[in-house]
Amino acid sequence: MALLLGVDTGGTYTDAVLIRNETEVIASAKALTTREDLAIGIGQAVRAVLAQGKVQADQVAMASLSTTLATNALVEGQGGRVGLVYIGFDARDLGTHGLSEALRGDPVLVLRGGHNHAGSEVTPLDEASLESWLETISGVSGFAVASQFATRNPAHENRAAEVIQRVTGRPVSCSHHLSARLNGPKRALTALLNARLIGMTHRLIGRAEDVLAQIGIDAPLMVVRGDGALMSAAQAKARPIETILSGPAASIVGARWLTGADTALVSDIGGTTTDIALLRHGRPAIDPHGAQVGPYRTMVEAVAMRTHGLGGDSEVHFIAEGLDGGVTLGPRRLLPVSLIALSAPQVVHSALDAQLRAAVPNEHDGRFVRAVSGVDAGGLSDRDQSLLERIGSDVQPLGSVLKTRIDGQGLQRLVARGLVQVAGVTPSDASHVLGGLTTWDRDAAEKALLLFGRRRTGAGEVLAQNAAELARMIVDRLTEQTVIALLESAFAEEGASVAGQPSELARHVLMQMALVGHRGLVAIQGGLAVDVIGLGASAESYYPAVGARLNTRMILPAHADVANAIGAVVGQVTFRKSGTVSSPSEGKYRVHLDTGPEDFTDPETAMSRLEDTLRRETEAEARSAGAGDILVSCHRDIKRAQVEAREVFIEAVLTVEASGRPRVAVDSP
Repeated sequence: MALLLGVDTGGTYTDAVLIRNETEVIASAKALTTREDLAIGIGQAVRAVLAQGKVQADQVAMASLSTTLATNALVEGQGGRVGLVYIGFDARDLGTHGLSEALRGDPVLVLRGGHNHAGSEVTPLDEASLESWLETISGVSGFAVASQFATRNPAHENRAAEVIQRVTGRPVSCSHHLSARLNGPKRALTALLNARLIGMTHRLIGRAEDVLAQIGIDAPLMVVRGDGALMSAAQAKARPIETILSGPAASIVGARWLTGADTALVSDIGGTTTDIALLRHGRPAIDPHGAQVGPYRTMVEAVAMRTHGLGGDSEVHFIAEGLDGGVTLGPRRLLPVSLIALSAPQVVHSALDAQLRAAVPNEHDGRFVRAVSGVDAGGLSDRDQSLLERIGSDVQPLGSVLKTRIDGQGLQRLVARGLVQVAGVTPSDASHVLGGLTTWDRDAAEKALLLFGRRRTGAGEVLAQNAAELARMIVDRLTEQTVIALLESAFAEEGASVAGQPSELARHVLMQMALVGHRGLVAIQGGLAVDVIGLGASAESYYPAVGARLNTRMILPAHADVANAIGAVVGQVTFRKSGTVSSPSEGKYRVHLDTGPEDFTDPETAMSRLEDTLRRETEAEARSAGAGDILVSCHRDIKRAQVEAREVFIEAVLTVEASGRPRVAVDSP
């Protein structure tokens, strides 16, 4: 009997499941995600699921982790301070693909060097300037290096990484390690985000390994990649960017395992995001353009998924425009007031009661703040450091911490660094008021909603007369934003951009009329033509109304609340690597390898050399991740052209895939 342990760390809950022989869920459990130390929540969930399943720790044959850590960090703009070394590019290229925005003021060096399309050196690498710059850099957790045409010749990236590690000792992310494709600025963005995530991912995986060992589980730990495949913990530490969309990808794998569905939209609502993907022919599609999370389009292979900043813990915003006013949700996540009240009940209730007694509402009413321990605060300005010290380690009303508007800007920077958490009204609080959820402090939620509802609309009226009225308004808004998100995804899958952008079509007045079955002189009926599989801890609360609004069947399978944890442990170990053979001149066929270019006089010989190398590398990666019974396949995409009645070789891109189940899962007695 093989017992497999799947764990998923979400924005609000950490889930754990035990699966027997890859066919049966024998136990599942939840614990609150502990942002200050994610391993605490992991340990609580694992201990609970072992107790529920009446299983000894040493019976677990394999453990696997899926996590929204990287996804949420990018959506919320969090992560460590890093340095970017940008080799062979023009400084103006920093504005491409959102690279400048992603830097957020972090140090960057535009350095002479780089190669051309054929892999030949254009300019020698300026090592002296690099060393001088490194001597001036402090307070960074790691570095990213991107060189022009590094996928054709990575020599300058490799050399720069050696210098950085020698001078600083910090981890370095090289762009050619993360993607074999061209487009330097996009590779640079991917390397930058990878470097930003390394510290966070190291802490999570390292602490997860520690807590599993303390519990008595000595099985190897796997991590889910963004394409739903598994990788080893060591591989995830080196390439954390590949775990973006890890949790959502695991949910797609879990949805297929739970329902056996062939074609359906899968919508997974978490605390921070709603993730939507299409399951077609039983398999999730891989995004050919690279994973996009929030504003960032990366070069990471991941499930073709649309991630929306909409979840049970999304920030509720007041809409002051118009006579009626209203609310909208996201994209930032807040701690629900009902949740933070559990950790500091006296502080929270005393502040809420005082605010309710006040004659004049304050913009900070119903909001609280606390620092997150254990996060590197290096590189803060004196003003931001002072604000962080003022916040301290205890829960405080936000209004007692912010003295000026400049403090408000500082708070945003601290939140972006993951140093501080803000609590406020969320859909989870609304659900507690309406009775859909009963886990946390309902009284605190009701008081916070009363405070929020006192805001005045354009007509001078209060937004809501009571907490229940506002709660219904918030839940209805979550339903509408989820409906729009699902319609956008459906239109995008159908290539509807020919007739208009998916977001425009989803919101179009005719589409909205069709959803309610408008019948006047014109009859319009519309909705989704495929089932929707609803996943997530709050899916049962919110998604029946979404299915009804879309006139489609909403499938809420058993164990939908732990689908991510299930998907974390039933997936395959799969590694893909691509490489290129170019023809820089007639009769010369150049293989572009990590060790540098190699030239051949015959295209088949060149492609065989590349294929052999890629096969060895992918199989080694799969074995390193613990896979057994590995199957290796190769796809060749060869471009040729007709020139003067003869066929001329232009370029070949080879992609090799090695796949197998983790050996421990297959061979355990």
